[in-house]
Amino acid sequence: MWRGSLVPAVVLLLCALAPLQHAAAAAAATCAGVAPARRRPEVISITEFGGVGDGRAVNTRAFRAAVYTIQHRRRRGGTELRVPAGRWLTGGFNLTSHMTLFLERGAVLVATRDARGWPLVAPLPSYGRGREMPGPRYASFIGGDGLRDVVITGDKGVIDGQGEVWWNMWRRRTLQHTRPNLIEFMHSTGIHISNIILKNSPFWNIHPVYCENVVVTNMMILAPHDSPNTDGVDPDSSTNVCIEDSYISTGDDAVAIKSGWDEYGIAYGRPSSGITIRRVRSSSPFSGIAIGSEASGGVRDVLIQDCSVFDSGYGIHIKTTTGRGGYIRNVTVDGVRLARVRSGVRIAGDAGDHPDGRFSSLAVPTVDGVRIRNVWGVGVREPGSLEGIRNSPFTRICLDNVKLFGGNGGGGAAWRCRDVQGAALGVHPWPCAELAASAVAAAGSCGY
Repeated sequence: MWRGSLVPAVVLLLCALAPLQHAAAAAAATCAGVAPARRRPEVISITEFGGVGDGRAVNTRAFRAAVYTIQHRRRRGGTELRVPAGRWLTGGFNLTSHMTLFLERGAVLVATRDARGWPLVAPLPSYGRGREMPGPRYASFIGGDGLRDVVITGDKGVIDGQGEVWWNMWRRRTLQHTRPNLIEFMHSTGIHISNIILKNSPFWNIHPVYCENVVVTNMMILAPHDSPNTDGVDPDSSTNVCIEDSYISTGDDAVAIKSGWDEYGIAYGRPSSGITIRRVRSSSPFSGIAIGSEASGGVRDVLIQDCSVFDSGYGIHIKTTTGRGGYIRNVTVDGVRLARVRSGVRIAGDAGDHPDGRFSSLAVPTVDGVRIRNVWGVGVREPGSLEGIRNSPFTRICLDNVKLFGGNGGGGAAWRCRDVQGAALGVHPWPCAELAASAVAAAGSCGY
């Protein structure tokens, strides 16, 4: 009798534990090992170089002197530069290889606001010009070129870009050059950014370009929703990028994968590949997770998993246009929750502008092999649109177990589709005739 009564209880217990075990396994999945936060045998403080954290003294010389010292000491295993609690006003500075910049709790790095003091750097070769203005661009607040093994981390310290002055120049159309990113690394490998808060970036927050082995984890990235072009993380022509366990609320795409702009990106020819975005919670007037529109060097092998997007324009947004060239392929979206978004899924072949008039109308991009599954949305005004390019349809687009509901629990508007081929299974509201259920009905899932 006791045995018989125990069996149902055990079954109920196992059923209750199963979701927890699944959640624990999902939580354990990580790609952060591609660029670990190494411990340094030597630790120095910015105060040793005359730094003053009173919010008034400008510490640009102190930070540059500290980095110069680390670079020329060449300690085996590298050096950590500690920034104690305080407000550390400074102009921009570059880091060096085998270095950790550590912001202690209560430490705030504050960017100076005088644009006249910001140096200019050459435009990226895959863009051919500044992203906003022709010619050179303002250097990033924190950056580096050709580096190895660099860590920016801390105990919830803050980097404040004081971006409002730059946003106002953009609004008033008084910008002379493209605004600075908050953090940008170029031609670098082994970049780790974690456990700090970024706020009020003048332009994009984190921009790894021509990099490999990059980790962004346990971050909070903040900017007002009306701040222009303050993307959260933009992997650009970069390989093996891991973005995990972060909260992003900005004025533009929370995460946007890029690889160059039109004929310049085609000529440079460096794709973004091996990009993982996992457990990111985001809010934006534009896109939660975006690919493009500058993807002329190609984007492939992307995994977007267990993410949440709320109070946003688009949930998942893949965007390109004629003249871009390049490709977007092998993209998997699995387990995304949407709440109060204007459009759940958008794959568009008519999005984005051009750097100049020299792009080729024959440079038609391809989009192939996009799997979007296990997506649940409430308060979704429009389920989405899948609109390819005439005479070059987007192919192998699969929607699998995608349930999107309007604010009152109803189906809301209909999907918009054209020039797209693929399959759908378990989609609400039902998408469109271009996505045939027969291809997946027998297998119970997308076969590609």
